Amino acid sequence: MADKSGANMAKWLWIGVIAVAVGLATWMMTPSPTNDARPLIGGPFSLINQDGERVTEKDFRGRYMLIYFGYTYCPDVCPVDLQNMSVALDLLDPGVLDRVQPVFVTIDPERDTVEVVRKYVSLFHPKLLGLTGSEAEIAEAAKAYRVYRRKVDSEAEGEYLMDHSAIMFLMDPDGNYLAHFSSGFAPQAMAARLAELVK
Repeated sequence: MADKSGANMAKWLWIGVIAVAVGLATWMMTPSPTNDARPLIGGPFSLINQDGERVTEKDFRGRYMLIYFGYTYCPDVCPVDLQNMSVALDLLDPGVLDRVQPVFVTIDPERDTVEVVRKYVSLFHPKLLGLTGSEAEIAEAAKAYRVYRRKVDSEAEGEYLMDHSAIMFLMDPDGNYLAHFSSGFAPQAMAARLAELVK
């Protein structure tokens, strides 16, 4: 009887996971007012870069923005994704690379100060720009990019992790969504896709 109950619970858990995935996909793919069925991803933001300078989405016009939301205390997913991204960028022809601006946006502004972000992005690709800001500013940027984030208390007193979606978005020179790369992507495949999309 216990085995049957466990099997039923697993079945319903998978049904729930699938339902959430379908709902998220539907939400992201809601047609825009122009009816071109592009995901409603991206929008205005105002944040601080690793040099302490205020930047907005307008500062990236004319370039392709490869934007990733994560946090510097992330134990595994974020550093792996950023390392894969760095390898992919190094595989690009210089002319393509010149048109791509990789961007890391923290989802943990409480700990990720300008100095912390500056040290963190220096561990990855030299073109990687790090952004932080106030809680309200980060919340607005995360909402614009449909990024899920939630603080999760750790067993260690006073410590916490951030549960978050791990997707890298490619925005075109006008700031529109163009493509995305899910966590764990292969650098070679990403480089090939970027070379195809970046005109």
